[in-house]
Formats: sequence, C-alpha cells, structure tokens
Amino acid sequence: MSKFSYRDAGVDVEAGDSLVDWLVESDDAAPVGSAQKTPRADQVVSGIGGFAAVFRAQFSHMKKPCLVAATDGIGTKILLAAEAKRYSEVAQDLVAMCVNDLVCSGAEPLFFLDYYATSKLEPQAAKEFLSGVRTACNSVNCALIGGETAEMPGVYKPGDFDAAGFSVGVVDEDEMLGPKKVSIGDHVIGISSSGFHSNGFSLLRKLFENDLSKWLDTLLTPTALYVNLVLEISKVKRLNAAAHITGGGMENLPRVLPAGTEVKLLDWAWPDAFLEVQDRSHLSREEMLKTLNCGVGMALVCKAADVQFVESVILKHGFRSIPLGRVEAASDSGASAQVVY
Repeated sequence: MSKFSYRDAGVDVEAGDSLVDWLVESDDAAPVGSAQKTPRADQVVSGIGGFAAVFRAQFSHMKKPCLVAATDGIGTKILLAAEAKRYSEVAQDLVAMCVNDLVCSGAEPLFFLDYYATSKLEPQAAKEFLSGVRTACNSVNCALIGGETAEMPGVYKPGDFDAAGFSVGVVDEDEMLGPKKVSIGDHVIGISSSGFHSNGFSLLRKLFENDLSKWLDTLLTPTALYVNLVLEISKVKRLNAAAHITGGGMENLPRVLPAGTEVKLLDWAWPDAFLEVQDRSHLSREEMLKTLNCGVGMALVCKAADVQFVESVILKHGFRSIPLGRVEAASDSGASAQVVY
C-alpha cells in the first residue's frame, strides 16, 4: 500500500514551522531600538513560538488598570489583495481595525495576535504579510506576541487567504473615554481618513470591477493608524470621547454619545474617490455617510476650549481636522443618541 501523508493532502507542517522560525529570528536580529524590534519586550515573558504567549502585567502608573480587548478582520478587501498579490497594505488594515478600536476607550495597545489562513502556505506572501503586521504594531508601541498560521485546502481556493486580528490594551478606569465624559456643547472633530480604509468593499469591488487596475492603488491604501495621535490628546485630559468610523460610517458616532443627545452633521469636502463612488452608485448623501467613512477615519469629542489644541495635534501627525458639529440636546431627552444628517 502506498503512503499518503499530511503533505500529500495539502498541508506542509514544516513550512509553517519555518515561517515561525523566520519571524522569531528576524526580530532577534533587529538592532535594539529599531523599528523592527518588538515593543514592550521587557513585558513579553514568552512570545511567538510557544503554545500560548505570556505578557507581564506591569501597570504601576495606573490606579485602576482595566484590560481592553478588540478583534476584527480585513473584510472582503482581502480579495483584492489576494488577486493583486499585495499583502503588506492589508496587514496594516488588520492591525489598524483592532488598535483604532482600542484607543477609542483611551487604551494603550499592549499586544497583538494574528490568525493567517490560506489554501497552501506561500512563504514569501506570508512573510510580506507578517512583516506588515509587525511594522504596524511597532509603530503604535504594540507587541506582536503570537498568532496562528493555518493551511486549509478545500476551505480556501488556491491563492486565497484570510486573516483575523486580536489585540489587548490597558486604560486607567477613571481616565476612560466615552459617553460619561461627553457634555452638551462639546465639539466633534473629524480626523481625515487615508482612503476607504477596510469597509464597504463588497460594494466597492462591484463598482470598480470594470476598471480595477486604474483604482487598485487607491482601493488598497491601508487604514490609517490613529493610536499615537489620540493618546497624545487623551493623556493630557483634553479629550472626552473618540469614535472609529468603520462599517456603518457616521452611525458609529452615537456609540460614544450620551442618551438624549444628537450631532447635526456639518458638510465637508469629500475626497474625489468618494465622489466617484457616489457618482457610480447613485447613493444619496445620507446613504453614503451610513456606508463609508467619506474622508473621516476617526471622530473626536472635546470641549470648546480644547478645539485649537486638538486640531494642532491632528495636523502635527500629518492628518487634516474636519469640523463635524456639536453635541446638542435631542428634542426627545430620553431618546438614544443619534446623528442628524
């Protein structure tokens, strides 16, 4: 009887082990303090390569430290990356979708884990993706502490892959951002997006399918990382709330507002790519704002006295500030918070 191995069935365990070894060795070889060296290394007790990662919880600078967790994926944008064989951009998307959520509570990201699944492990593609994950993590002082790589022939078509991310951060309970800190009269300031980010791609892929090559660079522009910017403002106590504008567009804003309040959205100039989408889709302004970010990747809520400072920090980090409106009392004081278009 002829032998039929796991590799014959389409799963190469040695290739997965080799990828883990490469990730560990490339970090070990990075000079201390370099952009490729794992942040918070003094707190990583056991990282990549074991059955589980171990992180030392040292939060002596906080009175009531609370762990904050977030998980997300890339969505159908990943299909464009697989077709174009471009992996580093969506690697940043994966990290950004998690850590941008974390920072909305005022949390500092501590560590990140990824799950990477494909039909057949292609080492160069996986290395490009994981290098992108690590670069994005390092840029926001977040340790890439572990993850999982899976070959799943039969589940994925050749060339396809998927990824999920999981991140944990920490915030002092008394310093948490959110509805309890927001008051009527607060200003809402948008931070410019880098593009479509990682939402709405089931629609976008359909709209641009006939001239995809022309729009590919625009479509694959990765989600901006807002962590350092938001923390700089929140740590000096000049920020009340932050909303990550992801799936659902501006409908994310009410999640950080107290009940009985509303924000009447001001108009702003949308980037050309969003105008192109509106032209092709014939969606109304309100439908667009409930579907895509329309040029706003994060919305910050602050007191009127802090607007100038907040705008200066946004500019310092290379983004544009976009006035979105003010927090007002809703006509029905008992109603849920809402956005008025």
